[in-house]
Amino acid sequence: MTIKFKKVLAAAAVFAVLAAPVARAAETIKMVAIDGYPDRAMWVKEFSGFFLPEVNRLLAATGNYTIEWQEAYGGTIVKPKGVLDGVKLGLGDVGVVTTVFHSSKLPLQGLAFVTPFISSDPRIVARAMDEIAAEFPQMGAAFEKQNQILLANGVALDSYQVFSREPLSDLAGMQGKKVAGAGYNLRYLEGVGAAGVRGGLTNFYNMLQTGVVDQAMLWPEAAKTFKIAEVAPYMLKADLGSVNTKALTVNKDRWNSLPDEVKTAMRTAAVAYRDRIASVAVDKAAASVAAYKAGGGAVADLTDEQRKKWAAAMPNIAAEWADGLEAQGIPGRKIVRAYIDKLKAAGAVPARDWASEFGS
Repeated sequence: MTIKFKKVLAAAAVFAVLAAPVARAAETIKMVAIDGYPDRAMWVKEFSGFFLPEVNRLLAATGNYTIEWQEAYGGTIVKPKGVLDGVKLGLGDVGVVTTVFHSSKLPLQGLAFVTPFISSDPRIVARAMDEIAAEFPQMGAAFEKQNQILLANGVALDSYQVFSREPLSDLAGMQGKKVAGAGYNLRYLEGVGAAGVRGGLTNFYNMLQTGVVDQAMLWPEAAKTFKIAEVAPYMLKADLGSVNTKALTVNKDRWNSLPDEVKTAMRTAAVAYRDRIASVAVDKAAASVAAYKAGGGAVADLTDEQRKKWAAAMPNIAAEWADGLEAQGIPGRKIVRAYIDKLKAAGAVPARDWASEFGS
């Protein structure tokens, strides 16, 4: 090899080094993630253990950005009812809003609640709710009024059931009883002669233990997590239906400051989170009932005939809800019809088809 050729090779090597792209460190973005519920709640576990790392996993594809998450749950920054205002005010950048607490501010979030006895599959309900959000911008607009962006609706329960301090096997056992509920579902009780008492998941145990209520409407996974069998050892499997109770949102001001790549990653991860918690709810349902029994609980199945009887005895709360939206210029009846059609297309068989009673 000649000296001249060696010099050419050396020059080429230097040029290659100079021309090679310089590795750029990822920009770190700091964000605060909040929920008022404790981290033992299933959707909080998945929020922390799946959604947050999933965003960073997606961002790692380019290496341009990474998010440094500060997590605050269980009342550290806000209580369960305070997530909506917490995200609105920027106390948290992203949070899991329990929408059932905010029926006046987020009226369209009540859609699944006012159409009970149709589907107990959270996967179907979650997808249908997000499809409704895409088709009817009024759902997202309600969150924007609260200074936040809706990323995805969340369904964390397979189906509401009734848990009782005393033996319960049919509708007659609910007459004259005080029953705890989260808000919207208190209307279900008008068909069975029970009195509704508003409460939240974190205080149902104490309400039952102290006799403030005789019964409570919640779902088996929550009953297992919050040890409801200790104070309400009788479950009536009524399959009232699966409903969306969560919404993954991000502060609007913070959202507007984020790079598009980060926004895309968060939206993609939000849909994956939506589907994940719905699937987890399905997976945990049977195991949770078994755990409830192991904890001393007894389960009785409400017959299909009695389910239909309960549904038929209720006022048409879907029509009332829809008409309330119509008065605000929102196509409530169209929304209800579209939603029920989506559930039926996915295989759900309504015990009562609320929209079929609307007329023309």
